[in-house]
Order: sequence, then structure tokens, then C-alpha cells
Amino acid sequence: MKRSTSRILTTHTGSLPRSPELQELLRQREDQSDFDETHFLASVRDSVGQIVSRQQDIGIDVVNDGEQGRSQYATYVKERLTGFDGERLVRSHTRLDDADFPDFAAAQTHLSSRNMPQPACTGPIAWKDWPSVERDIQNLRDAATGAGVEEVFMTAASPGVIANFLPNEYYGTEEEYLYALADVMKDEYSAITNAGLLLQIDCPDLAMTRVSQFSHLSVDEFKKIVELHVEVINYALKGIDPERMRLHVCWGNTEGPHHHDVPLREIVDLVLQARPLGLSIEGANPRHGHEWKVWQDVRLPEGKVLIAGVLDTTTNFIEHPELIAQRILNYANIVGRENVMAGSDCGFGTSAWGRKVEANIAWAKLASMVEGARLASQELW
Repeated sequence: MKRSTSRILTTHTGSLPRSPELQELLRQREDQSDFDETHFLASVRDSVGQIVSRQQDIGIDVVNDGEQGRSQYATYVKERLTGFDGERLVRSHTRLDDADFPDFAAAQTHLSSRNMPQPACTGPIAWKDWPSVERDIQNLRDAATGAGVEEVFMTAASPGVIANFLPNEYYGTEEEYLYALADVMKDEYSAITNAGLLLQIDCPDLAMTRVSQFSHLSVDEFKKIVELHVEVINYALKGIDPERMRLHVCWGNTEGPHHHDVPLREIVDLVLQARPLGLSIEGANPRHGHEWKVWQDVRLPEGKVLIAGVLDTTTNFIEHPELIAQRILNYANIVGRENVMAGSDCGFGTSAWGRKVEANIAWAKLASMVEGARLASQELW
């Protein structure tokens, strides 16, 4: 994993906007309607090449495939694994802030990760389409080689976030379900790092689910859930070099009140027990923008790299480069410049259609982040 040894490096969280043509193909696959798989696979491959080149063109240092072939960042596994063949229904949990502001919640009618119909787990989990993993890896490797990119990451869903979107109706307990997912998903995690890519394991379940799946629990009770999920993550990542991994934590890529979000301070010690050395944490939006101060009291462990969220991914405001530089400096002055990278709060297309940020504005925000990192680097070096 590269570090900011001479300047602040830039990256992002994973998902990037898909073209309207690719969105339509992904919709056809979700709807299980007439679907030309050969055309779809060729379109995904082309899109990955374009996405990698565009990231390089604007100056992103550590790039990925933008999750171009996935309809959603966690539930993509339902096409790859057995056990998810049941009826697709909207299965999202009511958020605590929705209950406090029902008029606001009722007005949110756009398609998003929360209201996409999904199956539950109704049978044993195993691989049924391993070649899809190999295709994703090869597409990204080929695109990176063609563009001359030095460092590349690929995202993969954690067992906990899969369980949040694809609930258990088969295994005896939730813990049994999580470990069953881990026993299968660890193959994908290993394949990514064995191919020479960085693995980013997406773990919004460590924070986001406090106000949804586990809203009936107290904060202390939720922390027990986080502890279990981190244990499962570490089990699934056993044997993978921590240097080859980063972990993403957020409170859900939704524009809303978020006033019931569990504070970072409550969970940070548990999150730091996860094996990956890279730690991507939301930190730019109005609810969590103050939490850089947590690191004044919590020591970043030796070797860990903090990928600070400096772009809000739920607003079409383009952050000023000077604001981004200020945010970077807040972190760097506490944990050390070499231990900080600049990133986004979350993805710009966590579902293929439900993004809040218009595609061209998303790219403009990323370009502003690159400029902000340059300004911060001038001051730090």
C-alpha cells in the first residue's frame, strides 16, 4: 500500500457513475428480463477501461473499476452465490431518523440501495459463478496496465453488509449466517490480493446499521454487534497481508438527518481491531465533519493509514480545494502526513441508479479533491 511520503495521495471509496447505457443493462439484469449477457460483459469491460483512464486523467493516485458491473455495492453477490433464489422484495429497515421525520422519509421516492427489491438467504451459500470474480479482476488489471496505473484497488462486500441487505431466512442464527458468508467470500478476498490488487472490504455495517437493522439495540448492545462483525471480518481475511487491504466505514450514503448515528468515538477502538492497514472513514458531511478531532484522543496504530473522507457524496456542492486542503491538514497535523490519504465519504454510485450527485459533478468533486491535496501538500512539505 502506497503512503503519502512526498505529497498527499488521493483515492476514493469505490463506486463511480455508470453511463445511461450501462445503467439500462444493469436494470435488465435486475429485472431478470430479456438480457444479452455477451453484450453486457463487453459493455462492462469497455466501461472499466474508460473509468480507469478518467481517474488517471484527473490525477487520482489509487484507482479502481468504479464497480461498473455491479447494480449495488453489496448485493452483487446474489448473482454469484447460491442461496439467494427467492422472491425479490423491498427489505430495507426503517431508520430511526425516518421515524422522527416521517414527512421527509415519505418524500424519498427515488430508487436507491435502500428500496431496491432483493432476495433473502433461503438456502446454503456456495459459489455458483466464480468466473464473474475472475472477469472483474482481469478487466481491472487490463485497464490498469493499459493506462499505466501504479496502484489499484477492488472493493468487496463484508459479510455484515451482505447480511444487512440480504437477510437470513435459512441459517439457525445470525452469527452462523455471518460465518457462512465469510467462508465463501474469503475466496473473493484472497483472489483480489493474489492478483496484485489492493482489497477494500466495504463495512458500513460497523456504523450504518445502528439506525436501521439494529435500531432496537442500545449503543452498548450495538457495540457487541460491531465486535462480532469485526471478528468475522478478521476470520475471513486470515492469511491476507494487512498491507494489501483497506477497510471502509460509513454511516450510510443517504442525505437525511443522521442525528441518531453512532458517534465514531463509540466504535473506533473496535474498528481499529480489524486487520486491514488502510482505514477509509466518512468525515466530510455535516453530521460527521467534526470527528477528525477523535484522533486527538485515539492513537492511530503503527502502520495504519487513514483515508480521510474529504468529499461529501450526498450533495451536488463542489467542495472548494481550499476547504479540502483544510480538512486534510486537520488529519495530517494529528496523525502525521505520511499516514493520511484523501478520499470520499462513500461511493458516487452505491446503486447504479440511486445516486444523489450528478455524474459530471461527481467527477468535478474528485478533481477538486486532487487540487485540494496539492494545496495541502504544499503546506505539509
